[in-house]
Amino acid sequence: MSTVVEPSVAEQSEAEALFQFETRAPESVRTALGMSAARIGGGVVLSMTDDVTHFWSKALGFGVATPVTAELVKEVCDFYRAAGTPQAVLQIAPAFLPEDWADICEREGITASGSAWVKLVCPVDEAVARADASGRSPDGIRVAPVEAEQADVWGEVMMTAFGMPVEPYARMAAGSVGQPGWHPHAAWLDGELVGTGTMYVRDGTAQFFAGSVAAHARNRGGQTALLAARARRAQQLGCGTLVAETGAETPGTHNPSLHNMLRLGFEVAYERRNWPWKPTA
Repeated sequence: MSTVVEPSVAEQSEAEALFQFETRAPESVRTALGMSAARIGGGVVLSMTDDVTHFWSKALGFGVATPVTAELVKEVCDFYRAAGTPQAVLQIAPAFLPEDWADICEREGITASGSAWVKLVCPVDEAVARADASGRSPDGIRVAPVEAEQADVWGEVMMTAFGMPVEPYARMAAGSVGQPGWHPHAAWLDGELVGTGTMYVRDGTAQFFAGSVAAHARNRGGQTALLAARARRAQQLGCGTLVAETGAETPGTHNPSLHNMLRLGFEVAYERRNWPWKPTA
């Protein structure tokens, strides 16, 4: 099985999901985090001036509507400078990096010191077929869609599992429940909500997002069950392609999330470096 998904589809799927996840947060959360956002050059630019995790200020989805140029990158960095963003990350698919990228980075204060992610894609039918054929049942884990009254706990579990502060980030996550295009799922163990996973559906593509399981409930097949449940939902919605991202493995490291997705039929489309930016003096 070989999945062919254009980088333009994979990049804009992720970019739109992140844009919707952040900008549809309640106004109180947006204010607390100093959030602002813009659409520039076909991509999205997201800033949180008061984000203690330094995770959520990102610029991505570029190279599709217009080429990545020095002028485009300057506009992105000028947005961050004007917003007072302490640091951000640019995420650009390797196919869209221009030949003069090193010169652009030096000029704008972008470095190559960031980590790398892998972009994964999978036909929906392949993932569902593998899930159905696996014969595996999660150990005591039940997965189901998230109801509105479960949104707050769902957001808290997500952020705790990712090692992030609960407030106000959990309320940002909870704000996506019930929003158009979002399909949140949760895993329960003995009646306790212990895992999260959502997806954003757009133009026949299902973008997987925020898959996490609480530490005390891991190694029970919960994450795989969350992947399978979302794949089945995507199939019901008529989607053709699943898209996801996770951290790239480095020598001596092991990323269970990556291997869970590979077993379900995902393929690595490409590896994409995170390019950190900070304002220069």
